[in-house]
Amino acid sequence: MTNMTPIARILALSAASFLVATAHAQVTVKEAWVRATVPQQQATGAFMQISAAKDTKLISASSPVTPVVEVHEMAMQDGVMRMRQVPSVVLPAGKTVELKPGGYHVMLLDLKQQVKEGDTVPLTLVFEGQDGKRETLEVKAPVRALNSAAKPAAAHGEHKH
Repeated sequence: MTNMTPIARILALSAASFLVATAHAQVTVKEAWVRATVPQQQATGAFMQISAAKDTKLISASSPVTPVVEVHEMAMQDGVMRMRQVPSVVLPAGKTVELKPGGYHVMLLDLKQQVKEGDTVPLTLVFEGQDGKRETLEVKAPVRALNSAAKPAAAHGEHKH
């Protein structure tokens, strides 16, 4: 760096600090998927496994396929399974939290068109650390058949139909 101009040095340091910030990205998302819909259906769920290096929260999500995306939880309340919007999903450091049918999930509401098996739904997830800093993560979630559970469609063998 000693032979660099002051501007080049600043750019190199800026790039290095960006790489450090990127390297310290706190959140990893795996196995994201969205459940397919039938014609006229206006809502579906997105599911995934999320882990964070530090205590973090999933605080919101968005997608270009719909203007309304919410973080939800399915839970027993007075002996009845109910779905409700939640302000966040806590992601304890070093633990994987699974967003799955029947638990926490991301709801895509007010869909204007059918989401079909084989499509890919882009999702932008927003996370907030204990320090209040926010991080966004872009996820491309493949659409699976209506009867899909949490396992990938090819889990019963590495072949496709």
